Amino acid sequence: MPLDALIFDFDGLIIDTETPEVLVWREVFREYGQDYPDEIWMNAVGRGAEQTKESPLQLLNKLTEGKLDLEEVDRARQRRLYNMIAAEPTRRGVVSLIKEAKSAGLRLGVASSSKHAWVDGHLQRLGIAHYFDQVLCADDAPRSKPFPDIYLRAVSQLKVGTAEVIAFEDSPTGIEAAKAAGLFVIAVPNSMTANMDLTKADARFESLDGVGIGRLAEIFHY
Repeated sequence: MPLDALIFDFDGLIIDTETPEVLVWREVFREYGQDYPDEIWMNAVGRGAEQTKESPLQLLNKLTEGKLDLEEVDRARQRRLYNMIAAEPTRRGVVSLIKEAKSAGLRLGVASSSKHAWVDGHLQRLGIAHYFDQVLCADDAPRSKPFPDIYLRAVSQLKVGTAEVIAFEDSPTGIEAAKAAGLFVIAVPNSMTANMDLTKADARFESLDGVGIGRLAEIFHY
């Protein structure tokens, strides 16, 4: 089958929002004399908010015996996070691959467990929103990753077959979702996910720097 489309995860893949989020939560927990547990962020990476049993804020509130002003703590956290992420560029090689794929006539999509309010704004800020034919987010599907719903809808709206697509993911949760949708998956981990189990992906690159359509076609047809 020909390679007709590329679908990119957003958080941690196009831009590393995950490292700043973990760093900010660690700072917030330390301010209240607590440690931010690794299992919290490891379980949350790649998932929609509705897929997590307990948010970091809920956990911190429990650890501090309900003494927090939850709204103020979260507002302060979000300000720190926004400022940190606003300085983040796209990950290495992402823009070059997107431009090459667009020039080659491939269909391009985003499939994210975050909501449009988050994803769309960052795509515009980064100056790459116009390259994508479809942007699918948690708002667009009944279930977020690790369920395949977002990917299946992305494939449908891109008007391609599942056997004609490569999905790029940085986390086990995202890989599970893309594989469940029947897609060929390439793992591109970031600093927070590099040591996670990404072996269910069909291939792995440490970054997309220097990765072009020719290389993808070789792997895709292997």
